[in-house]
Amino acid sequence: MQDLVEKISVLLTEREWMIATVESCTAGLLAAAITHRPGASAIFERGFVTYSNRSKIDCLGVSPDLLTSKGAVSGEVAEAMAVGAIKNSPADLAVSITGIAGPDGGTDEKPVGLVYFGFALRGGSAGSIKQQFEGTREHIRGLAAATALKHMITILEQDGL
Repeated sequence: MQDLVEKISVLLTEREWMIATVESCTAGLLAAAITHRPGASAIFERGFVTYSNRSKIDCLGVSPDLLTSKGAVSGEVAEAMAVGAIKNSPADLAVSITGIAGPDGGTDEKPVGLVYFGFALRGGSAGSIKQQFEGTREHIRGLAAATALKHMITILEQDGL
């Protein structure tokens, strides 16, 4: 994962951009990976760990109605989380992660390993991506953090969402 962190650091530094992370099922794992690198303060603005629905509402402004209708594990909520991070920070790019890491909590509709990633850029572009992972809780969380980095690299290399 550190190779991905190195690449994202170079891309953000070239643009003089800062990032904000918003994590639910990974609970800070992505932020920890990014800030493990010396000099991370040049690219890392802040991280939100919004594990509960209440924290998603209070810290990010996610609509309670959206959480009720779509559930915390959904593309719509992942996008709203990232948009909330942009609104509540000076970051240029925000990434969010929400999912079901297991071993419990899955359903037929939303199985263990289902993870949504939200992205938002200062200026308005936003979106989400769905992934399905398999493995242990730790493995799913690690894959989710690494996948978020990969998606951020793609966004930066393509100059937007």
